[in-house]
Amino acid sequence: MGRLPPDFEHAGRAVLEFLGRRFGFGLWMVTRVDGDDCIVLQSVDHGYGIGPGRVFSWADSICSRMIAGDGPRVAPDIDLVSAYVKAPAAQQVPVRAYIGVPLSLPDGTLFGTLCAIDAARQPDDIVKEQPLIELLAAMLSAILNSELKAAEEARRNERLEMEALVDPLTGLANRRAWDELLAREEERCRRYGHPAAVFMLDLDDLKEVNDAAGHAAGDALLIEAAAGLRDAVRDADVVARLGGDEFGIIAFECDAAGAEQMLTRIRDALDRRAVRASVGIALREPTHGLARAWQEADRLMYQQKRSRWPLGLTLAPLEVTPARPAPRILELAPRTRPGRTTGTN
Repeated sequence: MGRLPPDFEHAGRAVLEFLGRRFGFGLWMVTRVDGDDCIVLQSVDHGYGIGPGRVFSWADSICSRMIAGDGPRVAPDIDLVSAYVKAPAAQQVPVRAYIGVPLSLPDGTLFGTLCAIDAARQPDDIVKEQPLIELLAAMLSAILNSELKAAEEARRNERLEMEALVDPLTGLANRRAWDELLAREEERCRRYGHPAAVFMLDLDDLKEVNDAAGHAAGDALLIEAAAGLRDAVRDADVVARLGGDEFGIIAFECDAAGAEQMLTRIRDALDRRAVRASVGIALREPTHGLARAWQEADRLMYQQKRSRWPLGLTLAPLEVTPARPAPRILELAPRTRPGRTTGTN
């Protein structure tokens, strides 16, 4: 096989190609497990039509049963392993043989899997190759963990680089910094399957404050809003003033539950400062990326702006064509608050 490349993406590709040449199999994959999702990061595919960015249900997968200890890591014939035969994934695509080993994070938690499936039964002696496959998975895990540590340091360095790119009034990142950081985080999300969320906020009352009390009062409102958003996010997240009364947040490694918690913190922080804002939120989807999530969050923010209602959180899918799966959208729905009736303000 030769020496593995030093980065996770190219090392993963080299491992998949080597295993494909050595053992055959119709599909080899490196996957990331994120909550209920199993995300394909890399694949060598010979007929299954499964490429990077494809998302499957983790609970339905054969790999989830392997991780649970319900079946072997190498199964030349899954018909002899009832847990594998009963897996919904085995009913959805032709599978007769399976290989799967975990990829682990430094604390021992599961990152994903190195796995393969084939429509034909394989020779029994392939089981003897399990130590080799486990060794390659351990090497990939080591490269991955080294990169993830470097990625954390890169984020910190990026913040230092962007310190010059700040909005002079609020001290938040400006639009140029936002664009740079969004692009860099998208590359990390694509490579490692990280979840992320984008929040868009627009102040409801800035024009009225400017008209009634002057621009100094409007500036004070913007400064209060910025302080509230800083209080609500985590240290690693990006908060930016994108122009006028519009703000954006990139929440790194943030799933639906984390986005809900952050929304609550944002709402509470702004309420304490008597700042009203319309908010839109979208989760990054592997097939679309952060740029699409930003567009959807912006659309939902303006949709909420038009209604100008207090906010609650629900899941709302987009209407899409069959060839274009919907991103997960966290949509803000009307919610009554004490002393107010639901409706326009």
